[in-house]
Amino acid sequence: SKISLAEKVRAKAEARIQKRREEAEKTRKPDRLRAPVVCVLGHVDTGKTKILDKLRGTKVQDGEAGGITQQIGATNVPLDAIQDMTKYLKDFSKMQLKLPGLLIIDTPGHESFSNLRLRGSSLCDIAILVVDVMHGLEPQTLESIALLKKRKTPFVVALNKIDRLYEWKRNPHQSVVQTLKKQKANTIQEFDDRAKEVVLQFAEQGLNSALFHENKDARNYVSLVPTSAISGDGMGDLIALIFELSQKLLAQRLSYSDELQCHVMEVKVIQGLGTTIDVVLVNGKLKEGDTLILIGLDGPFVTQARALLMPQPLKELRVKNAWVNHKEIVAAQGVKVCGKDLEKALAGTQILVARYPDEIEILKEEQATSFSQSLKSIKLSDKGVYVQASTLGSLEALLEFLKSSKIPARNRESIFATFRSCLSVFGRQYRSGSQERRSEGFDSVGTRRTICGDTGVRRSRRTRSPRIGRQFENQSIHRRNHLSSF
Repeated sequence: SKISLAEKVRAKAEARIQKRREEAEKTRKPDRLRAPVVCVLGHVDTGKTKILDKLRGTKVQDGEAGGITQQIGATNVPLDAIQDMTKYLKDFSKMQLKLPGLLIIDTPGHESFSNLRLRGSSLCDIAILVVDVMHGLEPQTLESIALLKKRKTPFVVALNKIDRLYEWKRNPHQSVVQTLKKQKANTIQEFDDRAKEVVLQFAEQGLNSALFHENKDARNYVSLVPTSAISGDGMGDLIALIFELSQKLLAQRLSYSDELQCHVMEVKVIQGLGTTIDVVLVNGKLKEGDTLILIGLDGPFVTQARALLMPQPLKELRVKNAWVNHKEIVAAQGVKVCGKDLEKALAGTQILVARYPDEIEILKEEQATSFSQSLKSIKLSDKGVYVQASTLGSLEALLEFLKSSKIPARNRESIFATFRSCLSVFGRQYRSGSQERRSEGFDSVGTRRTICGDTGVRRSRRTRSPRIGRQFENQSIHRRNHLSSF
């Protein structure tokens, strides 16, 4: 019969998918390793992006609003760059390097961005927790520690800003251990006191820790690496330690598999490319033309990877670059994917690839099971303000901030939170001058409020603002005083 034939085709497709996954697991070998995904976490203004800028030789942090990271970003650090950074470390230079490089994810540190820290920590194999040596553990540091403990993610601590120690003498071209020994007695004493204070604070969180060169048990003790993102001290030691721990402790986890493991980091509009998604390809490979099954707010949807773009090595994925088009990309990498209907995609969700047409419906059902959990992250009300941001991650952070400030945001039936191009993150399009937008969104006294996070307000909308209502615009989401007049 017709029904039994459909069931037969479905069963055959399910068996094929299962067999492909089992074979991919069987062929995993520790002698072929992918690049580990390294997540950088910590409190706001501890120097996370500055550390990456030092490693890359870039100035991403200077270009961010208020110097504060607003989005999640990825950087590929190739093996030759790592060897160049660590060439003065004799023990590391003798080590056989099996990893092809590192993929480093930078996350925002401000409290509103807990969604992006959760997203980053869930993807990473090993983490760098940045701690300001002058301030010790701070609120978002404690939140990051809780995330790492919950997911049992190994991490090292960058004890940053050692250049602020009194009379610190920099020497980035040797190990920070040697640099410490050459400091004046009072500088060494200050460092020892502050390092012991951090060790005590970690003990209060139930974690054993020690300076990396004194740590004889890397499995049970967290290593503290003194660093300075300004002077460059300790940068080589930090990268060498991450590389060494990844090879020794994570070889099985980092073994390459053909089974795709890929997650959406951000959904954003790029001029000339339209709506794109930034993804972390953790394992497997992506090919141009692949049939992708993604999760959107209206459920799973299917699209095709029209282009796979990557920045140059040591360049940041979220920063405008001269993109390099690839036909095939092998994990682990940060990739920008271009395709149709990507404005529907939900950040933080998994991507599946259908190799054959009969697999599409099965994989859509798989995606649908996790869809309800993603939907719960955005809760809006019948009355409130309009919210606008350039990326979905920033939008989520704004909504979370408004929730903590007890300011309601409008629900999806009356007004949609929008991207810069007026593409709705809920998958619908409308123009800024539409009747729907003019007629709705007024509060009880007949005025309208619009909050623009990291997006600009067009001049035409500024000139109409007396009729439209009050608009609050700021490139940096963390500045609360701009909302005080609410």
